[in-house]
Amino acid sequence: MTLVATDSSTSTLTQDGPRVKDNAQKFVLTLSCVERAGIVQAVTTFLFERGFNIEEHQQFDDGLRETLHLRTAFSGSPEYTPERLQEEFSAIADRFEMKFSFYDQTKQRILVMVSKFGHCLNDLLFRWRGGSLGGDIALIVSNHETHRAMAEAAGLPFIYLPVTPETKSDAERRLLELVDEHNIDLVVLARYMQVLSDDLCRSLEGRAINIHHSFLPGFKGARPYHQAYDRGVKLVGATAHYVTAELDEGPIIEQEVIRVDHSYGPNALSTVGADAEALALSRAVRWHCEHRVLLDQTSTVVFR
Repeated sequence: MTLVATDSSTSTLTQDGPRVKDNAQKFVLTLSCVERAGIVQAVTTFLFERGFNIEEHQQFDDGLRETLHLRTAFSGSPEYTPERLQEEFSAIADRFEMKFSFYDQTKQRILVMVSKFGHCLNDLLFRWRGGSLGGDIALIVSNHETHRAMAEAAGLPFIYLPVTPETKSDAERRLLELVDEHNIDLVVLARYMQVLSDDLCRSLEGRAINIHHSFLPGFKGARPYHQAYDRGVKLVGATAHYVTAELDEGPIIEQEVIRVDHSYGPNALSTVGADAEALALSRAVRWHCEHRVLLDQTSTVVFR
């Protein structure tokens, strides 16, 4: 056990040696750049010189694409802000041609969109109320009234936004207004059964996550679990991915797979599928909110 000599307000005994002061601010740095020598040393030296303590460090060297991806969580003086760190780190970033971001502990604000199926919404609400979602749900938007009671029971605003071919553009315009009005960081399509326009997808690029069953591109359209039953599938799964203009083909964040057999009828397959969807979506949302997902062209690097 080590006695740390600090000011009287923060003197502390620790099992592991020096600890950060009680009022320390926590930050996360994420970056991607072309792989070359000296990157990690530059990052760690930058943090050391400012008195920061590295609490978690993960990196991935992609030899095929010759790129490096890095996520470092650190803590230190509350006098620092992400903006100040961004400015002071810019010289290093320019030298290595980095794409980088600093984040503090501010939680991501989430807008959840849902249609008639409520299992993913219910799971997200449960995890949010339990403090394990990683972000804060700010409001729920739906093209049906089905889940108004669920939203209001959670103390959340519920916005009914019906969509028809004639009103689609107006509805999407209103959605973007809600994103701005509520300072939304992430839009989650929790089984929202409307195809977003290309323009809306581009507006939400990198900050909208969708969930769907993993039979795609097979078993498209209505009643996919009935189609799966007819073909005798042995695996049921779900895919959470970023929304892009290419329908259901955005960069994948998480997938969940559950083994089944011939005894599973369409209803049982649907139940198993709902479980897989809820698990994959909640993980994707949490990892995104914790800044663990780095986009890499058409794929992702996920530091779990």
